Amino acid sequence: MFEGFAEADLALKDATLHVRHGGSGPPVLLLHGHPRTHATWAQVAPLLARHFTVVYPDLRGFGRSSKPVDTLDHGGASKRAKAADCVQLMQRLGHSRFAMVGHDRGAYVAFRAAMDHPEAVSRLVVLDAVPIVEALERCNARFAQWWWHWFFYAQSDKPERAILADPEAWYGGSPKHMGAEAFEDFRQAIHDPDSVHAIVEDYRAGLGIDRMHDEEDRRHGRKVRCPMLCM
Repeated sequence: MFEGFAEADLALKDATLHVRHGGSGPPVLLLHGHPRTHATWAQVAPLLARHFTVVYPDLRGFGRSSKPVDTLDHGGASKRAKAADCVQLMQRLGHSRFAMVGHDRGAYVAFRAAMDHPEAVSRLVVLDAVPIVEALERCNARFAQWWWHWFFYAQSDKPERAILADPEAWYGGSPKHMGAEAFEDFRQAIHDPDSVHAIVEDYRAGLGIDRMHDEEDRRHGRKVRCPMLCM
């Protein structure tokens, strides 16, 4: 699954990220969603590596990357903190400017990186996401029915207990659909209590500090400056 890609655990200022990278050409950073790991890109990365230098980490708190310290404002799990990790990671690998592709929760990190570090992000691809503040302000009964997990995961203690009672039943997934190696990486992550807590913290940050950051950008008229594709 990872043939041709180097693997490393890189210590950054506030986190250690587990990452794979390879290929040649313009750099592109791929960010996974919840509750997955970098292995979610297993079928995509080799195709991109024909034309790009591809970097795909486990986000802070996910998979084999380090877990943030709990704080009252969930700042260590914020998209701002994770975006800073990503910029530092790419700089460590020799890329001062790069494209970003984010899916689901990774899309929020990519968006935040484009907002906070416009000098670093050359292009932005957002998959299956709009800014958190927009989703919350447009919330209606349909959103609450289909995206109820946003609000459940923001509660204290109960989400972790529910997930860890039977992680595979909670999340689904199978080797048949994900591939054996990708599924095993995913399975190990969702059975790890520290990882489950950290990925739930991502949602707690989403309803609080992440929304505040979006609102602050809006008040100051900040927008994404680079070319963007939203799917």
